[in-house]
Amino acid sequence: MSGTLDLTLAIATLWLAVGLAGLVAPRNLGLIRRLLFPLGAVLGLALAASALHGLFQSPTARVLPLGLPDLPFRARIDALSAFFLLLLGGVAAGISVFASGYIRRGEGTPPGLQCLYYHIFLASMALVLIADDAYFFMVAWETMALASFFLVTSDHRHAEIRRAGYLYLLIAHVGAIAILLCFGALQGGSGDYSFAGMRGVERPVGWASAAFLLALAGFGAKAGLVPLHVWLPEAHPAAPSPVSALMSAVMLKTAVYGVLRVTLDLIGTVYWWWGVIALATGLLSALGGIVFAAVQTDMKRLLAYSSIENIGLIFAGFGLTLIFRSFHMGTLAALALTATLYHCLNHACFKSLLFLCTGSVLHATHERSLGKLGGLMHRMPWVAWCALIGTIAIAGLPPLNGFASEWLLLQAFLFTPGLPHSYLNMLVPVAAAVVALTAALSGYVMVKFYGVVFLGQPREPKLAEARDAGAWERVGLAWLAAACIVLGLVPAAVIGLLDPVTRALTGFGMASLAEGWLFLAPIQPERASYSPLVFFAGIAALVGIAWLAVRLRYHGRMRRTGPWDCGFPHLDARMQDTAEGFGQPVRQVFEPFFRIEQQVPAPSDARPFFREVHDDRLWHWLYLPIARAVDRVTSLVTVLQRGRISVYLTYSFVTLLLLLLFVR
Repeated sequence: MSGTLDLTLAIATLWLAVGLAGLVAPRNLGLIRRLLFPLGAVLGLALAASALHGLFQSPTARVLPLGLPDLPFRARIDALSAFFLLLLGGVAAGISVFASGYIRRGEGTPPGLQCLYYHIFLASMALVLIADDAYFFMVAWETMALASFFLVTSDHRHAEIRRAGYLYLLIAHVGAIAILLCFGALQGGSGDYSFAGMRGVERPVGWASAAFLLALAGFGAKAGLVPLHVWLPEAHPAAPSPVSALMSAVMLKTAVYGVLRVTLDLIGTVYWWWGVIALATGLLSALGGIVFAAVQTDMKRLLAYSSIENIGLIFAGFGLTLIFRSFHMGTLAALALTATLYHCLNHACFKSLLFLCTGSVLHATHERSLGKLGGLMHRMPWVAWCALIGTIAIAGLPPLNGFASEWLLLQAFLFTPGLPHSYLNMLVPVAAAVVALTAALSGYVMVKFYGVVFLGQPREPKLAEARDAGAWERVGLAWLAAACIVLGLVPAAVIGLLDPVTRALTGFGMASLAEGWLFLAPIQPERASYSPLVFFAGIAALVGIAWLAVRLRYHGRMRRTGPWDCGFPHLDARMQDTAEGFGQPVRQVFEPFFRIEQQVPAPSDARPFFREVHDDRLWHWLYLPIARAVDRVTSLVTVLQRGRISVYLTYSFVTLLLLLLFVR
C-alpha cells in the first residue's frame, strides 16, 4: 500500500498545482474549462483506481518532511481511508467534468480563483483521509473548511450568500474546536498526538466518553446533524451547483470518516449508550430532514434537507454498529457497518447527480423556485432522464443503489436477536419504524421534486427558451447516473469491496452475505434475500411484453391525441399541483416541527397574495438567543474601548496594581 499512499500524496499535490495554474490567467475561461477541470477529473479517476487497489493491501504509514520540528506530518492509509478515497476520486471525476461545462463568467469570483479554491478543496479532503496525527488532520480539516467557505461565497455580490457563508464558517469552527478537544482527551496528557500513540490505549470511561461525545459534536457539525444542521440548508443554495454536489457527496462523508476513525479505531472500546446517543441523533436528523424537505419550494434547499435525512440514516447505522459491538455481536455489527458504508457511497452518487441536474436547470431557466418551473422534460430530456435515475435511487426504489443500502440497514434492525438489555429491545423496533417512515417520506418528496420540475406544463413562458445540458455536463451526469445503476445491480461486488473495512473495524466481514453473485441474504436465505438483477430482469420482461403486445395489436400503427383531461379541454399550468400543495399534508401532520409565519393580504391591496413561511424552531429556540447573548456581551465589552490613550494607560496601571497585590 506504500504505492497507494505515495500516489495519493502525489495526486493531492497535483490538484494543488492545477488550482495554482488557474491563477496564471484567471479570466481565461477556455483554459480553465478545456484543460484544468478535465485534468482534475483525470486525477480523480487515478485516485479512485489507486484507492481501489489499496483496499486489499496492508496499512502503510510514513513521516512527511513537513510540519514543525517536533510535530511532523504523519500520513497513513488503510482500508477505511482507502474506501473514502475511492468515494472521493470517483465522485470528483464526474463533478469536475460537469464543472468544465458549467463554470461561467460574471458569477462573482473569477473562474481562475474558483478553479484554485475547488482544487484546494479536493486536495484538502484527500489529506484529511490520510492524516495520521492530530496536527496534520486539523491543518487539512481547516484548509478544507476555508476552501469550501470561499466556494460557497463565490457569488459574494449578494448579502444572503455572504450570510450563508459566514454561518457555515462559524459552525465549522465550533465543530473544529470540539474535534481539537477530542484529540486532547485522546492523548491523555502524554503529549503524543499521533494516531499510532492514541490507538490501543486503555482509558477511563469518563475520558473515553468525553472523547466520543466531542467527536460526535465536532464531526456532527460538519455532517449537518440536528441541532448543528442550520448551516447546511443555507450554504447549499448559495454555492454553485458543482460545489453543492461536492460538499454533499464528499465533504459530509469526511465527517463520517472522522467519527468512524475516532470511535472504532482510536478509542477502540465502545459502550452501548454511545450507540443509543448516535442512533437517536441520527434518527432525529433523518426524520427532521425529510419533513423539512417536504415543504420546501426551492429545489436546492429541498436537496439540502434531503442530505440531512441521508446523513441521519448513516449515523443511525453507525449507532447500531456501536450497540452491536458493545455486546460483542460481531456479525451484526459488521452488517450494520456494511449498510452504513454502502449508503455513504450511494448517497455520494445520487445526491451529487441531483445537485448537478439542478445546476443545469438553474443555468437553463435562471430559476430555483419550484413554483416557476415545470414541463422541462420536453426541453431538457438528457437532464430529465439523468434526474429520473437519481430520483429513483434517492427514493430507495429497486433495483437502483439507494434501495440496496436502505434494505440492508432495515435488515440490521429487524433481524436482530434479543439484545441483553430490555430497553434496547424496545428501542430497536421503534427505530426500525422511524427508518421505514423516513424512507417512505423520501419517496414522497422525490415524487414532488421530479414531478414539479420536469413533468406537467411550464409555469412560466420563459421556460420555452430552456436548453439541454452541454456536452461536458452530459458526460458528468452520465458518469454519476451509471454509478447509481451499477451500484444497485451488483451489490455483492460492492459488499466485497467493503469487506476489508468491516474486518478492520469490527473483526468480522460480510463477504458471505452474498449468496454467490446473484442474491443477498443478510441473515438466512429463508428469512430475507434480494436479487436486483432478477428484479431488473422482471421489469425489463414486463416492459418488453407490453411493447410487443401493443405492436402486435395495432400492427405498428400509432395514433396521436390529446391527453385525458377529465372532460375539461382547457387545462393550463395553473391547474396542476404546486410544490406548496404537494407538501401540505406533510406540513399538517408534522406541524409541531415548524415555526409557521403567515402573511395575509390587506383588503385594500390591488394585487393580493398569501405567503406562508416555514422556519426551523431550533433557529429561534437555540441560535437566536445565543446570538442575542453574544451581542449583549459585546456591547458591554465595547464600553471599555473609549478610544483614548489615557483610559488605556489607566487600565494597564490598575492591572499592574492587582498583579502586585495578589501574585506572590
